[in-house]
Parts: sequence; C-alpha cells; structure tokens
Amino acid sequence: MSQSSKAKRDKRKKQQPKRPINRLNAQQPVQNHAVLTNEEGQVVAAIGLQGTEWLLAIGGQTMGNADNPVPMLAMLKHLSNVQEAEGRKVTLEYSELMQKLLDTLAEEAGQTGEEYLDKLVAEFASEQAEDAAAEGEASDEAATDTAGAEGAADAEATPAADADGKPQA
Repeated sequence: MSQSSKAKRDKRKKQQPKRPINRLNAQQPVQNHAVLTNEEGQVVAAIGLQGTEWLLAIGGQTMGNADNPVPMLAMLKHLSNVQEAEGRKVTLEYSELMQKLLDTLAEEAGQTGEEYLDKLVAEFASEQAEDAAAEGEASDEAATDTAGAEGAADAEATPAADADGKPQA
C-alpha cells in the first residue's frame, strides 16, 4: 500500500455528496390539515397528520392524537365559536382531505358535512355548559360549607382564650 492511499481515500470521501441517515424511528413531518388562526395571523391550534396518526396541537404544544380527526375538528370549531363570542376574530381553515373525511362520516349518519360538524360542536358546547354548571354548584356548596364552618368555630370559642384567640395554658 502506498503512503498516500489514505489521503486519497479521505479526499474522495469528502468530495462525495452527503447522504441522509435514515433512522428506524425517525420523526415524519407533520402535514397541517386544519388551522385555527387569530386576527394577527398567528396559529392558535392545528390538526396535522404525521404518518397515519392525527395530532392536535394547541399553542404550539401537542395535546393529543387520534385515528379520527373529525372530533378534533369539532373541538377547533367550538373553540372558534367561543373566541368569536368573546369578540376575537379567528379563522378556521381545513383541507380537502379533512372535508372528505367529514363528508364520509356525515353520509353514514345521513347528514351533510356541515350538519354533522354542527352536531358535534353542539355536543362540545353542552358538555362545557354542564361543566360550568357543575363548577358553579361546587363553588356554591364550598361557600356554604365555609360559612357553616366559621359559625361553628365561633360557637366553640371558649372564655379561656385571650384577645388574640389563643387558648391560655
């Protein structure tokens, strides 16, 4: 072997184009299929397809995944309605593939795509109203319990306590 063979081999390797390394568990790119944007054009939430899995991202964080993206689309539509009710202007756009999936599920239910989506959105709205009502009842009960506990504590005060309310030994 010649003394310059290693140098020639190294030079030849450097001149070859770089090959991408394919890893077994390499992350596939996410293709956005539904995007909710605010009035400044910032993405608030999105639904994307990564391989065969649908991902829901809100505020730049992946919040969940599913095999069927239509319930996630209904969630984004509901979020859009809530934002608009609060006076914010938002836009929900979704791809033709998402529309086809929606139409297919709606056809199975005997409805149009919009009717089916509106039905799912109404379910989210009713669940949110039930949650708000349950929260309101829980806070009312907590306020009642707190008031009752304060009254009981006042009734249990002993004359052996000093002005600070500390018992004397």
